Amino acid sequence: MDQTGAFLPVRIAGIAHHLPGSPIASDQLDRAHGLPAGTLQGQTGVATRHYATDEDQIDMAAVVAERALTAAGLSAADIGLVISACGIGYQALPSTAPLIARRLGLADGSFAAFDVNTTCISFMTAFDLAAHLLGAGRARHALIVSSEVATRGLPWDSDPAVAALFGDGAAAAVLSADDSGDHGICAAAMEAYPSGWEACQIEAGGTRHDLRDHPGNIRDLASFRMDGKRLFALTLRHFPAFITRLLNRAGWNPDDIDLVVPHQASPHALRHLARRTILPPDRIADHAGQIGNMIAASVPTVLSKSIAEGRIGPGSRVLMLGTSAGVGFGGLAVRI
Repeated sequence: MDQTGAFLPVRIAGIAHHLPGSPIASDQLDRAHGLPAGTLQGQTGVATRHYATDEDQIDMAAVVAERALTAAGLSAADIGLVISACGIGYQALPSTAPLIARRLGLADGSFAAFDVNTTCISFMTAFDLAAHLLGAGRARHALIVSSEVATRGLPWDSDPAVAALFGDGAAAAVLSADDSGDHGICAAAMEAYPSGWEACQIEAGGTRHDLRDHPGNIRDLASFRMDGKRLFALTLRHFPAFITRLLNRAGWNPDDIDLVVPHQASPHALRHLARRTILPPDRIADHAGQIGNMIAASVPTVLSKSIAEGRIGPGSRVLMLGTSAGVGFGGLAVRI
């Protein structure tokens, strides 16, 4: 599915991110799991990540939402649409967005709220969807929140190299309708490759298993599993051409891009992105070594950090990219 037509006006009115607690070094995890020093950083490339030990998913969501609203110069009462864009929600039912909105103090009946889950590319999916709803006049301001406790259910016993990739955190963005013509989505694309559906999964939490039939196996069913080699092979085969198609739809050359904001899958994955695609390596934002893989919070966190650091600003051309479990590809070419 792609959006190839007219420029879709939308503006990032405010954005914020939050990393809980202090950085957790890979050496600390080596010691905790009885591994030789340097093992996990060598396997993953991740030096540090953050764990939400004193905050839950809704706590972090509220923190970033309030900061994003402040940055936008708005109050919660100005928001007409709340989207929770997370790979893993707070619980299976109900959705997470209304709980975030309640924490922010939004009044009953004054807004719409729902969840979007395309795992690691959920923020981009929500951004695209919100822009269409704002453009249709369904709201004037939308709040997108990606808050992830990625460290729940990690396979430390069976696959510590996978477990050590992940970190917790949150980011939020306030999107506003824009009439200036200076800000918006130049092109958007999503593609699905379900041949890789089993390569990245948590089996429990849906209707697939009746947990009453598996009383002694709940921990295994609720643990994350990933076949990294299979995912890498599929991505390597198809993702470079996906990027080229997205740039063509936007009418951009690689040198037109001010910054590439990719999903922070791993430092190794980002190095491959730089080597195997037409993207300028010096314009790829790489924070994976310091924050790990934060699922859907990765892209908005790096976008927020890049704006805060002055690397991009109003008018910059930003290419957001990612891959997701399922397997899916997503991308947005945005003039922020």
